[in-house]
Amino acid sequence: MITTFLFWNLNRKPIQSIISNLALRHEVDVIMLAECTIPIDKILLALNRSDGNMYHHAPNSNSSKRIKIFTKFPREFISDVSKQDDLTQDELEVKDWITIRHLQFPGTKDILLSVIHYISKCSYIDASQDTFSRNLSDWIKKVERRIGHSRTILVGDLNMSPFQNGIIKADGLNGTMSQRIARRKWQQIRRDGNKYPFFYNPMWNLLGDVNSETPGTFYYYNKEPVNLFWYMLDQVLIRPDLLDNFNAHELKILTSDGVSSFLSEDGIPDDKVASDHLPLLFKLDL
Repeated sequence: MITTFLFWNLNRKPIQSIISNLALRHEVDVIMLAECTIPIDKILLALNRSDGNMYHHAPNSNSSKRIKIFTKFPREFISDVSKQDDLTQDELEVKDWITIRHLQFPGTKDILLSVIHYISKCSYIDASQDTFSRNLSDWIKKVERRIGHSRTILVGDLNMSPFQNGIIKADGLNGTMSQRIARRKWQQIRRDGNKYPFFYNPMWNLLGDVNSETPGTFYYYNKEPVNLFWYMLDQVLIRPDLLDNFNAHELKILTSDGVSSFLSEDGIPDDKVASDHLPLLFKLDL
């Protein structure tokens, strides 16, 4: 079963009609929203128009309130498994940033969907983000052990670049740009002998303007000597056990809902139309 996912950091904009357009145009099954201040009933009213769609809100239990999830599937098929009773104090520091869902659709492989709105670069330096990434990784691995598999996908606004230490370090998220390397499943570090599971990070393929209309998902000009201008803050990372279910060519940064462009005349996100972030669309064959 092909399942379509959409993630978007809304930047607190009341753009439920655009979300509805995207959901209809791309036949989205699971919608994940960060910085969403739109009342849930207004989102559902926009989504459940007269085209036959019937979305439900899948509420968080005791995990992040930063994320709102809507799905065509009954909410019992997308349960929150972000238990906190077995977490260390360090791991509890990341509890407000992530929700981990156990997707159990009938007739499909169950997976873990981790959705994140991570700490901002405006509030934390890179070294702090790197430290918290280790705690985040530990929490995900605990949930994987509890559920009994590592068919996990991590998606959201990570507020880090794919090449930042918090993403690529072995004891962080251990995200690699290579599927071949990721399929080794883990790497062992000489200094401690521990095994660290990989994530595959396909966002490397969308850096720059060759394979995507935009070189990233977020634009920022800081008037400093070193400036990337475009940042890939919003990302999708996949565990090796799900790689056969994922087609990297179907991962897209969306720039329009089919009615309005999300970009200004300069080609950067136009937050007068939508958000300062661009949404991500991806699919899994479950």
